[in-house]
Amino acid sequence: MEPRPGRRPAAAAEADGNRTRQAGVPGLTGVEDRAAHQDGDASLRCGQRLAGDRVRPSDRTGLPRTSRETGAVAAPWIPRDRLPLRLVRLAAGLLLFGFSNGLMLVAGLGVDPWDVLHQGLSRTLGLQVGTWAIIASGVVLLAWVPLRQRPGLGTLANALAVGLVINATLALVPRPHGLALRAAEMVAGVLLNAVATGLYIGAGLGPGARDGLMTGFAARGHSVRVVRTTIELAVLAAGFALGGNVGVGTVLYAFGIGPLVHWTIPRLRLRDRPAPAVQL
Repeated sequence: MEPRPGRRPAAAAEADGNRTRQAGVPGLTGVEDRAAHQDGDASLRCGQRLAGDRVRPSDRTGLPRTSRETGAVAAPWIPRDRLPLRLVRLAAGLLLFGFSNGLMLVAGLGVDPWDVLHQGLSRTLGLQVGTWAIIASGVVLLAWVPLRQRPGLGTLANALAVGLVINATLALVPRPHGLALRAAEMVAGVLLNAVATGLYIGAGLGPGARDGLMTGFAARGHSVRVVRTTIELAVLAAGFALGGNVGVGTVLYAFGIGPLVHWTIPRLRLRDRPAPAVQL
């Protein structure tokens, strides 16, 4: 039987789909998946996929696009699927992230590289540590422009909320005096930071400013590990030179956060619902 005019046989459509998947479209998704398995980095799970493997990110923005080859529809700036649940997870993750950073600062045994910078700026130039975290996020977001990265709702919320919660934590949580209590707060801060990362990344509303900077460079062919290490070492060195606190907590965070978020992100990520079948 001859196929109807205007319709393509299913076999031909399937063959075209196979050729498209084999050819692939260069972009960020492959980098994100590999990096998430290698480093367990928080930001590398922010990409959203629709309709299985037919959705590819744009070459420059890192977001899904409409394509004649894929036949997929670009994802909205704010996903509508289960939006209230996404917002709750985002809010919980950002609150917990700021609290965990503040807890490590209160412990006084060393913090993550970015907070070493924020603390050094605070000690040298004044203003609160969380305020410098907000300022640094704004500066990093400006660096997204030449990298053609596009922020999401979670990106903007991250830039503001985390710093505010850090300031509140430093103001409300008393400093411990005993070494055992300080060590417990430091370890709790690292563990809670990993849970918070899984929550806000798992919401699928956009990566943090610093994560997007890393993936932006990685999308241009640079090694994720090299980019991440270079950025964090530069930030750590600058923060230490300004008087930021580098200690055992810094080392614990550097070696522990990767494996921890590698465990928390897949378990806290909001799973995409399967796309409805397309009638040919």
